[in-house]
Amino acid sequence: MKYLFYPGCSQEASALEYRDSTIAVLEALGAEIEELAEWTCCGASAAAVMSDLLGVVLPARNLALAERVGDGRDLLAICSACYTNFQRTAAVAADRNMLYRINQALEVEELAYAGKIRARHLLDVLANDFGPEAIAERVRRPLTGLTVAPYYGCQTVRPYSPFDDDQRPTSMVALLEALGATVYRHPREASCCGTSLLMTKPQVGVAMAGVILEAAGPADCIATVCPMCHVNLDGYQDKVSRLMGRSVSVPVVFLPQLIGLAFGFSERDMLFRRHIVPVGPALARMSDAAAEQESKSAT
Repeated sequence: MKYLFYPGCSQEASALEYRDSTIAVLEALGAEIEELAEWTCCGASAAAVMSDLLGVVLPARNLALAERVGDGRDLLAICSACYTNFQRTAAVAADRNMLYRINQALEVEELAYAGKIRARHLLDVLANDFGPEAIAERVRRPLTGLTVAPYYGCQTVRPYSPFDDDQRPTSMVALLEALGATVYRHPREASCCGTSLLMTKPQVGVAMAGVILEAAGPADCIATVCPMCHVNLDGYQDKVSRLMGRSVSVPVVFLPQLIGLAFGFSERDMLFRRHIVPVGPALARMSDAAAEQESKSAT
């Protein structure tokens, strides 16, 4: 499998662990990854607020760069907001008048977007290009004893995603089970975490994060595939605790970090130290389970 890789802005800084673990896991699975040259910000959710046209031109610029490579590879996005922007741009550009306006704006860089490149989300690639069986074959350190709550967020599976149910997604479940983890299902797996409200209505945004953390609370950790969700759920647990009047401490990790750990990469390689809520106590569950299994085997 060969992919053009679009990192996105957050993977260059706040979610560096997401980027590094993704590349390590995909290469371990035999994928060939090439970063898209000259990529720029897709505009996330901010550009469209300023200008409808800018909101599609910024993603279109990156899609046009990928099309210019011209070898048929899919464009891999690991940020759910970037992925949604690419999918939205493809949908909007189906209108010829809008496509003309987009390409007028791109002329300044001698670029043109034809709507031929396909953007894919990492979760789609892991679940459908490789699948649980291929992932299970590479497991060297099963996540036995670890209970994981999947969290997709609101943009990974909607409004444009074709690879999973937009209300009750399941694509992460089989992948986690292939790693040896116990999956804790909860009703907030595809709920919005409130990231977009943190600047304008912070108390509402924190409350929304709190609902998800409470729903996933019985699990040892939460697995996500969205860097913005990760920032919100991992970084605001102190505020959630104050709002709820009790201590909330649930490690939030990226799915490829867990896959990498199961593949035999070290905790250091997977950059778990970058998380605000310590991941160590959750990972200790694996050690406890392994020690218990050894004890049973010895007797």
